[in-house]
Amino acid sequence: MAPLHISLFGRLRCTTDRRPVGGIEARKVQELLVYLLLHRAHPCTRESLATLLWGEHNDAQARKYLRQALWQLQGALDSACHPITPLLRTDAEWVDLDPSASLWLDVDQFEDAYALATRPGASTLSQAEVDSLCEAVTLYQGDLLEGWRQDWCVIERERFQQMYLTMLDKLVAYAEHTQQYDFGVHYCELALRCDPARERIHRRLMRLHCMAGNRTAALRQYETCVTMLHRELSVEPAKSTQLLYAQIRSDQFAAPSHDLLLTRPIYADQAELTDILAQLGQIQTTLAQTLQQVAREIARVETLLCDLSVNAPETARPLIPNPSSSGKSRSLMRG
Repeated sequence: MAPLHISLFGRLRCTTDRRPVGGIEARKVQELLVYLLLHRAHPCTRESLATLLWGEHNDAQARKYLRQALWQLQGALDSACHPITPLLRTDAEWVDLDPSASLWLDVDQFEDAYALATRPGASTLSQAEVDSLCEAVTLYQGDLLEGWRQDWCVIERERFQQMYLTMLDKLVAYAEHTQQYDFGVHYCELALRCDPARERIHRRLMRLHCMAGNRTAALRQYETCVTMLHRELSVEPAKSTQLLYAQIRSDQFAAPSHDLLLTRPIYADQAELTDILAQLGQIQTTLAQTLQQVAREIARVETLLCDLSVNAPETARPLIPNPSSSGKSRSLMRG
């Protein structure tokens, strides 16, 4: 069976033996294939697929369109790969792709590298993990399925973009830890291409330029940071970023010693943690002020209720039965 080679980063590419797979030119057939690939870990129901891809039609029409798209996709895959058993597995209720099929998928390789680098308890990266991450970020030839605007695709696109940025962060941290500054600069620049307003990366790039002995580049990076934050978010840089700029400008930036780099956690970003701490402090202050305001409002309302109760006319007051008189009444009735 000829292996399938499918790439989802950037634009959709589906080939066998470097030749494009024919028969999947229709957009709905492509959407069906991609959705099954992205959810390849478990089967999808026919009902969910019909609703997702043809939700604007009634149930009967949506199911008809799904059957037609499944028939087209099955024929295209079987014609391209000549499998012994069908690549597309269907029954009356479920649809999925054969997990044993010979398939290379870029997002699959990408997710494997991400899972390895972010496994619980991992505090350092081995050389093999670094190599795996470098290869994985190379696969990211653009956002997932650029130009597709379906809601489910946008959600998946954002998920993979965050994974990509996380892997770049880890490679930059590794570069800082091992003092491979040019290596770190490269991956910072990739991150900023993806998210130009990612302020933490601007700070790291400023520090890396300084540690590499390029003070001018560090100062220019701050100006770029100011421009990007204003353009993308209409905000000024954080105090920690401004402080770093002031240190570099006055030639007072002190690079961490090699011993400190070796002993501290390699993913710690002191400036970012300082920002988070400041934000939490502001939240704590706001909550305290809110609680004080609530307490004052409760006291004010209680006072108003008390005044209304005292000043209310006799006829407007609620009739509260007197337990003793009620008891006497019951006794008289029994008598």
